[in-house]
Amino acid sequence: WNETIELFRAKMPLKKHRLHFRTHDHCFSASEGVDWLHELLKSNHNFGPEVSRYQTVQLLKKFLKNHVIEDIKGRWGKEDFEDNNRLYRFPPSSPLKPYPKKSSHLICEVRPKFPNWSDYDIPKPGPVPVRPIILNSDSWHKRHSIAIGEVSECRIIHREEVSQATVEEIWKSMTLAHLQKILGLGSLDGVLDSKLLNPKHIIYNVHHINKQGVVILENKLEELPQWVLSAMRCLANWPNGSELNRPMYPGFQRDVFKTIADYFQKPKEPLLTFDFYELFINILGLLQQTQDGIGALQVCCLLLAPENRRKLQLLMRMMTRIAHNVKMPPLHDAIANRMLMIQTFSRCILCSEDEVDLDELLATRLVSFMMDHYQDILRAPDHLQSAVEEHLAHLRRVQIKYAGADADATLASFTSRHQIGTEEFKEQRHSQAPVAALLEEIIMNKSMSVKEKKKKLKQFQKSCPDVYNNRFPTAESEAVLFPEKSKLKSQLMFFTMKKSFQPFHRTRSFRM
Repeated sequence: WNETIELFRAKMPLKKHRLHFRTHDHCFSASEGVDWLHELLKSNHNFGPEVSRYQTVQLLKKFLKNHVIEDIKGRWGKEDFEDNNRLYRFPPSSPLKPYPKKSSHLICEVRPKFPNWSDYDIPKPGPVPVRPIILNSDSWHKRHSIAIGEVSECRIIHREEVSQATVEEIWKSMTLAHLQKILGLGSLDGVLDSKLLNPKHIIYNVHHINKQGVVILENKLEELPQWVLSAMRCLANWPNGSELNRPMYPGFQRDVFKTIADYFQKPKEPLLTFDFYELFINILGLLQQTQDGIGALQVCCLLLAPENRRKLQLLMRMMTRIAHNVKMPPLHDAIANRMLMIQTFSRCILCSEDEVDLDELLATRLVSFMMDHYQDILRAPDHLQSAVEEHLAHLRRVQIKYAGADADATLASFTSRHQIGTEEFKEQRHSQAPVAALLEEIIMNKSMSVKEKKKKLKQFQKSCPDVYNNRFPTAESEAVLFPEKSKLKSQLMFFTMKKSFQPFHRTRSFRM
């Protein structure tokens, strides 16, 4: 709040405006304020580029209500700010929210004088008799509690290992949610069939990459043929590729390019696949906003199979380098190299299973945008990866359980929330020391009321009957823990009720 107000007051351009035959200095119109503050909020790390113009107007309404700004007549306090030509100005003083200050007793002009060691008669050091202290369990616990500031007892709970199926499901769900948010759709129905989405492809495309961000394939049979890779490397690195031992002749570059084009036009399915055709077509509406288009294509290209993603990465890098290489000779007599790349490879990158007249136009527009931003598009989105890894780290994080927390479900949560993991519990079934220790902790707890202790013991008996029966094999052993109260009081009450009813007689006046 204070940072935004300070920047707004310090850098908002103020100029002269004329309204109703009168000139006003050092002011700004409402639309000018919205324009300038909107750009400030989008570039600020506390807000980000997702801030809308409507949200900016709402913030300026708050500014007007809190007298950060006022209209040209000095009026403020009403949230009637609108995105129009009305004039506003800054008041002489800014109502910044006060920062917390140090207490007054810590700030003093004259520091107090502390006594020196010489002011006192210090006895000479000598042997000091020390009585040995023998600590039992209660006294040790008391001293330990004082030393650590009366911190409640706690135990560390190791959670179950997150399975690979859980990891894949988290990647899939978070990727779909992120994609839906970028596209601005209420649902992905009709755009993407979630059943066709393979989370293993997403995980592989994120983690199995080289320094340049290109996917590394484990199965070499899915790799491009070596002669195709050599030809693509030759044109992508031209004229460095001409230094290799190859036969050079006029038109050599065109023959190499034709060889590459023939290979990529042979597959029956495009690199973006028929299944994701509708998804990529929906992204075309976002290409006018560059960052939104890049973000959407980042996630969509992450859904591809690793072999398709690698081929797309290598092809786009070759196309871009040829298009921007001024030393590359023309590869066609009538078409420039950039347009030749788009026309040659657009259909092998994107097309529908049913032949549509607009396929070529849509694919040309998409491929052209991808060529301009291929380095950003064909790398894994960092924000998505960090969000998933943070969520997985939370699931694997060790939990600290304090005594007294979840008192109503101490043992129920012990099993249902996996305070002892299921597999670990099965392995320790022959040695039930941890569970028995928990039972003894409940029994020996003197600060717990009898009612609460009985409730917890019932929960324990339901969850771990074997351990409970070993500790209390008979009803008498359980009754020792809760001795019955004396019946003398009830008998006295019985004799008291036998007396005849006597009306209340006031024996002494309460008035003084």
